Amino acid sequence: TKCGGNMGQTGSVSHGFDRLGEVSFPVTAGDADSVMMAALDAGATDVESDEEGHWVYCEVDALSDVTEALEKALGESTEAKFIWKAQTLTEVDLETAQKLMKLIDMLEEDDDVQTVTHNFDIPEDVAAQL
Repeated sequence: TKCGGNMGQTGSVSHGFDRLGEVSFPVTAGDADSVMMAALDAGATDVESDEEGHWVYCEVDALSDVTEALEKALGESTEAKFIWKAQTLTEVDLETAQKLMKLIDMLEEDDDVQTVTHNFDIPEDVAAQL
């Protein structure tokens, strides 16, 4: 309520997120195509790559096996963990982005909060104004 919102009941937004395993690699692990091929061979379901690195997604019960296979093919991973991945992203404007950043900062400062998961997307022009 301090930030103009309200908390939903447990599980009230879980339908908008998928529970997945995520293995991340530095950009030096290879180009996007080679990482994609290695990920598919390892049993992953999706890969996202950009100038910061590679993120490989898999079913939760396959995380250990996928991580092991990928590390043999690509080298040591940066991180392997379970995540909630948004099925769709909502683009936000500057005012909304400012409110969301304030809310996330407040949540992350709370000792009882372990992780914050979201489904918003801040366009590059808006991010530059933050």
